[in-house]
Formats: sequence, C-alpha cells, structure tokens
Amino acid sequence: MGLIMILTYSCSHGASKKDAQNAENRVLQSEDGTISLKLEEAACYSDESNPSGNTAEWEIVISEPGRFHVWLSSATKDTTDLSYSNSVRISILDKHLEVDPACDKIIRNASEFPAHYFRADSYMGSFFVSEPGQYNIQIISEKVIAKNSGTSNTSITDDTMLMSVFLTPMTR
Repeated sequence: MGLIMILTYSCSHGASKKDAQNAENRVLQSEDGTISLKLEEAACYSDESNPSGNTAEWEIVISEPGRFHVWLSSATKDTTDLSYSNSVRISILDKHLEVDPACDKIIRNASEFPAHYFRADSYMGSFFVSEPGQYNIQIISEKVIAKNSGTSNTSITDDTMLMSVFLTPMTR
C-alpha cells in the first residue's frame, strides 16, 4: 500500500524526458488567477546521496501578471509538525523564497489526499511577476521524489508528503 502511495504522489517525469514532456509540463493560469502545480505533474530530479537537493520544475504561463501568494501543500498525519528536514526553496525569475514549512492551514478530509492524511498548507511568501508570459518555477526539497529514481525511499513511511505548490493572486 505504501509503495502505491509513493508512485501516486511522486513526480512523473525524469530529467531525461524533460524536453519531450515540456508541453505536458506547461501549466496555465486559471480564470480566477490561481496557478496550481501538482508534484505528480512536474519534471523531477532526485539524488539518493543528497535528497536535500531534489528538484521539481514546472513551466507556467501567466496571462494576468501581478503579486502572488505562494503556498506549499503537504499531506500529513501530524498537524503540529510537518517534519521537513531542510527548508524548502522556491524560485521564479530571480526571486527566491526559502522557508521551513509550517501548518498554517489544516484542511480535513481533502478528497485529493490519501486516507488518514490531512492537507496542511504552508505560506511561503509572495512573488511579483510584472509581465504576462511563460516562466519556469522550481522547488527544491527532500520531499521531492522522482518516480523513476529507483530509490527505496523512506517517504513510504513518512508522515508528511509534499503534494503541490499553488500561487494565488493578491487583491487589494
């Protein structure tokens, strides 16, 4: 059962397939301005010897520029401690955010999450994008696991799994 969860909630693309998968990896901004980035849809790079450098990348298309709140969404069994060993780094353009994820919002019974897990959203900060266009966004965390990494990862028994990143437009 745990192995199935890892395969379902880890990255779907390896580094060797990145160029071929670019069109599939492109994420469009929704009508309400939100950009939802699921880890399972990212191009991922995993390093067994140093998982703190594991990386997920998406190509996003922003049609309505502005300032965006950045949230990290995790599946967790422990709503008091997300147990990230290292801070999580997110970057777009030349802007970088580095935060130790906390349980800022807890959502019970989130349908997209595995049974016995809560959704924990962690506020990471904000980004400003001045022009519409295509951008790359990257997240670096030990919780990023590439499906094809071949590793017998300890995430199978982890109480926390990184699930997604989402950007929500700030309003005045």
